[in-house]
Amino acid sequence: MTRQRRRRLAAVVAVGVLAVGVGAQPAAFAAGRPDSVQRGLDELVREGGVPGALAAVSDGEGRARTYTAGVGDVVTGAVVPRDGQVRIGSNTKVFTAVVVLQLVGEGRLGLDDRVEEHLPGVVRGEGFDGRRITVRQLLQHTSGIPDYEAEVGDAIEQGRYVEPRELLEIAFRHPATSRDGKTFGYSNTNYVLAGLIVEKVTRRSLASEIDRRVVRELGLRHTYFPAPRERGIREAHPRAYHQDVVGGPLRDVTEIDPSAAWAAGQMVSTNSDLNRFFGALLAGDLLEPAQQEAMMRTVPVGDSGAGYGLGLMSRPLSCGGVYWGHGGDITGFEIRGGVAGDGRAVSVAVTVDPADYAVTRRLEALVDRSLCRR
Repeated sequence: MTRQRRRRLAAVVAVGVLAVGVGAQPAAFAAGRPDSVQRGLDELVREGGVPGALAAVSDGEGRARTYTAGVGDVVTGAVVPRDGQVRIGSNTKVFTAVVVLQLVGEGRLGLDDRVEEHLPGVVRGEGFDGRRITVRQLLQHTSGIPDYEAEVGDAIEQGRYVEPRELLEIAFRHPATSRDGKTFGYSNTNYVLAGLIVEKVTRRSLASEIDRRVVRELGLRHTYFPAPRERGIREAHPRAYHQDVVGGPLRDVTEIDPSAAWAAGQMVSTNSDLNRFFGALLAGDLLEPAQQEAMMRTVPVGDSGAGYGLGLMSRPLSCGGVYWGHGGDITGFEIRGGVAGDGRAVSVAVTVDPADYAVTRRLEALVDRSLCRR
């Protein structure tokens, strides 16, 4: 990372820190032991009960390291592929939000446009109406539109292809989660609508726009949006598992149809590619300054200390300041990570969608330790 790029990154992170009110970014991190990430992965396998884990860390100066733990296949005992591909779940939302914000920067739509202007007659339900909901509220999860996620798990595991409009039909059976247009309420439906707006404005598929504007622009060689009805993972990858209860049997769910996640969570990537993506985004390489600032202007996520911007989240660091990223969960994988103010980036994935939130807490703690270099 060049000195100028580091300054840009520090500047945009500082803007985000002020937006969430966490405090000044840390001036420096304490020197860390070289294998702290490896120890964290080993603990996830040994104490968290996950079959496999993999991580990548970049120091912001062009040096990077990858890590693995556990097994990539519980039947054969095969190793976890180093920097293997994983399904990245809701990290996809950031890619979708970047495309929307690029279109805003090009003057092709506005953040304060009503959804109705782009999807006339589509958004109607109990307590919500596209004539009163803005594009900004979709990206920031303040629209009050209900989520569909709880009702599509069977479709994913059965390998059934689901059209975006079907996801809307499921969601719109339920009432609004809030009606003030200001309260944060996480809903995958918001990003399905954002994806449909991208397709309406560009007259191209969301997948092709993400590929053209982000993936190829940054040279993310191991990142892609799966084609319709594509169930496998293209490159070297660990097997993925589902567990119904803590300590219960692992069911192989590597091959699924992820279409029910679509613009909200369908993509595949590697930890290293995610670090590159978030690093470039935070350094200002993908958005114009006005859209970058809008993306990083956050609303509180409950009382967690986290903030949600336009597809991008900030979370407090134990060593001071915040880091920026998102995180994702999808059948078979969970992933956490982000970028700190000095450009250091980390991404960690486990090969199970765990039945116990304790695994998520361990993942988030490992990200924190890695970014604070402890």
